[in-house]
Amino acid sequence: MLKTEIEKRKRLFIDGEWREAGEYIPLYSPFNQEMLTEIPKASIEETDTAIEAAVQAQTKMKKLTAHERSEILFQLVRLLQDNHEKAAALIAQEAAKPIATARGEVDRTIQTYKFAAMEANQLYGETLPMDAAPGGQNRLGYTVHEPLGVVGAITPFNFPMNLVAHKVGPAIATGNTIVLKPASQTPLSAFFLAELLQVAGLPEGALNVVTGSGRVVGDRIVKDERVNMITFTGSPEVGKEIRSKAGLKKATLELGSNAAVIVDEDVDLDAIISRCVQGAFAFQGQVCISLQRVYVHENVYESFVEKFVEETKKLVTGDPLDEKTNVSAMISEGDVERALAWIKEAKESGAVVKTGGEREGSIVLPTVLLNAAADQKVSCQEVFAPIVVINPVSSIDEAIGEVNHSRYGLQAGIYTKNIQKAMNTSEQLEVGGVMINDIPTFRVDHMPYGGVKESGTGREGIKYAVKEMTELKLVVVNNNQ
Repeated sequence: MLKTEIEKRKRLFIDGEWREAGEYIPLYSPFNQEMLTEIPKASIEETDTAIEAAVQAQTKMKKLTAHERSEILFQLVRLLQDNHEKAAALIAQEAAKPIATARGEVDRTIQTYKFAAMEANQLYGETLPMDAAPGGQNRLGYTVHEPLGVVGAITPFNFPMNLVAHKVGPAIATGNTIVLKPASQTPLSAFFLAELLQVAGLPEGALNVVTGSGRVVGDRIVKDERVNMITFTGSPEVGKEIRSKAGLKKATLELGSNAAVIVDEDVDLDAIISRCVQGAFAFQGQVCISLQRVYVHENVYESFVEKFVEETKKLVTGDPLDEKTNVSAMISEGDVERALAWIKEAKESGAVVKTGGEREGSIVLPTVLLNAAADQKVSCQEVFAPIVVINPVSSIDEAIGEVNHSRYGLQAGIYTKNIQKAMNTSEQLEVGGVMINDIPTFRVDHMPYGGVKESGTGREGIKYAVKEMTELKLVVVNNNQ
């Protein structure tokens, strides 16, 4: 796999133009610390300019018909298909995502924009029987969905192309304009998107990409009264700050998780082990619904652990651009140190490291911990690293209690052959999504996706994001005159 050539300096994308910034910072590869490029560190004034460009572009976006918005998105799909390998290489270089996994992200991104293109033509309202109430006779009522205006999108590093698509796609489909702040470590995918949307025919100013500090750029977008909605994916701490600062803006917040799966005693372990290992260690565990906690019935616990560890040891670590690599570098040195500190804390409190627990350069080796207590960080916080905790339980009811003993509630899974146990578990789990006979890491891009508790508010998934990004307007025609 060849590297994608990257310009020595990237520029801000504002009002359909590539603009020099007042300040730049270097962007390094997480894998080998090689300097990739320089990226803009936008100021408050530059962010304001981007917001004003989005405001001014609202008129042009509103004038686009549904089929025109849909065609822009379908054109983007075709451009991504033509540039598939380039897009995957960009993700691998900026995020240290193994190239096979990066290709999968590009595939999902293409699918996400396809769904957005289709939803652009599906913004149906409804007619209302006004005469169902006294005084409503001879009146026609109907609803329409209108764009909110300016959408502020703040995205994380872990899916730099597809999580952007989940915000930009529905925003374009609904006729909104966007100010996008990608994660500082992974802006290249967002800049590449801007290039493609220029070719696809998106009106100038409809998408603006501004990179820089969250405390500067992010805060300005969140607080600015010209921005009508915030869509954010990131940590609960930042999400709470956004909620407190956003005022009356709409806000979709996809926050943290420590996703769990329950394994019943009747399960064919050989059929699920590979899937569970994939869920735990894909992209170094840096996935919101990465499998972090496994609760296995005590009757099959030892066998499950043995098979899981054996499968884990088959994973190949190394350069993200190497086709054989399964696990590569963590996103930053700070995250490496944090992950190792959490492993050490768990060991000192009685947990057993069955494999991993060490580093190789910027790579944390895939780590399996046994019997980590519920109050340890590896259990109760979002580990966001290649670390999984496997604990025994005496019953499904005990496992449900362990899963629910969490500040988060994004997704969870259960493996069982007993339909009654499966349905009972799906009712009792305090999460936004329950995967029966699958890991909690399962996601396709049109399903509703979001959580409860500190996992956030609102739902993504294109159809559902589209509703979040529109305002419902009622029109009533009086025929009595």
